[in-house]
Amino acid sequence: MTQDTHDNDKPESPYGHIKSFVHHRSHITPNQQLALDRLKPIWSIDYRNDILQPASVYKREAPLILEIGFGMGETTLSIAQQRPQDDFLGVEVYDAGVGSLLRRIDDSKVSNIRIIQHDAVEVVRDMIEPNSLAGVHIYFPDPWPKKRHHKRRLVQSPFINLLSTRLAKGGYIHCATDWEHYAHQMLEVLSAEPLLQNTSDGFAERPDYRPLTKFEARGLRLGHGVWDLIFRRI
Repeated sequence: MTQDTHDNDKPESPYGHIKSFVHHRSHITPNQQLALDRLKPIWSIDYRNDILQPASVYKREAPLILEIGFGMGETTLSIAQQRPQDDFLGVEVYDAGVGSLLRRIDDSKVSNIRIIQHDAVEVVRDMIEPNSLAGVHIYFPDPWPKKRHHKRRLVQSPFINLLSTRLAKGGYIHCATDWEHYAHQMLEVLSAEPLLQNTSDGFAERPDYRPLTKFEARGLRLGHGVWDLIFRRI
């Protein structure tokens, strides 16, 4: 679900910025386009090099959860409905996904979700205040399965370090993947970050708040694995 450009991109920051998505023309339905046109001004936030003030956006003081790469937004909506006491900031680059989540927000009338359509690394670097997030969700990011593309994976040490600095003490990073090799890379990267501590002995059980997607349920029926990791800021 998450977010690369060309192999010769140079790092743009101390965090070794490598984009984990490729811009391409993706199919977008008329309803998704309509949602983009009508609802994006209401529920989205423009990227800018300026620290976000959540209380002014959500009109309240509440824990802020960042979700990176929300796909079509089904999981985002489900968790936001389960946890109305928390505010959710979804970051996604693709029009279809943004349009889909905008429709879900409008249909469900939830008020605790906002969207930024932009590169997640730049959003975290430029807009998220250090020591402010209550949690980060990274669910089923692009695994870039070919070995030569592994460098494009989102969960790498520089970005995890950046994310960790944005977490408040006690805040968590929750990752999930259905690619075993990526799962072990995630475990290695997260375990090596000195600001984080694993909440489990290795991989974690799927928490109740993360719903089982149709795709995931089908994979489990076919014997495919899914791996969750939950680390906390110390």
